[in-house]
Amino acid sequence: MKKSYNEQPLINEKIQFPKVRLINAIGTQLGIYSLSDALELAIEEGLDLVMISDKSDPPVCRIIDYGKYKFLQEKKAKEAKKKQHHISIKEVKMRYNIEEHDYKVRLNQALRFLQSGDKVKFTVIFRGREIQHINLAIELLNKMSQDLIKYAEIQQAPSKDGKNIIMLLSPQKK
Repeated sequence: MKKSYNEQPLINEKIQFPKVRLINAIGTQLGIYSLSDALELAIEEGLDLVMISDKSDPPVCRIIDYGKYKFLQEKKAKEAKKKQHHISIKEVKMRYNIEEHDYKVRLNQALRFLQSGDKVKFTVIFRGREIQHINLAIELLNKMSQDLIKYAEIQQAPSKDGKNIIMLLSPQKK
């Protein structure tokens, strides 16, 4: 009787276990009851018998208003989703023989991404025989990381990736 992530918990007659550990609406443990007795208690109170956990032996059931329980679960899920912070990776591409003005533009672009809380992936692109000048690209990326040292920390040092050299910076933790 396993439930998947999206599946709702078992309620009332859908529970198939012979004995259950029962908790009342207030949260007090009532003990171990047969399923029929637990259902009768729930009906007397005008509430539902909801299986909270089927992992224990016997499974834990609670007498609650199922509609209210479902609403509170959805509300908790929404709150958890609100608190999540989505970090994306922004990419800054350049060639190894970049001019000073273009370098500053890329630097300001990366700075803007880091200040908004995104990670920045620097990619130095080589074409043809330019791949011989890997050392110049690594120097360029090291210079870039030194210029951004106040705002970022190096997550991945400059490394070769096919015909490119990449480096990954993440925003500085406050």
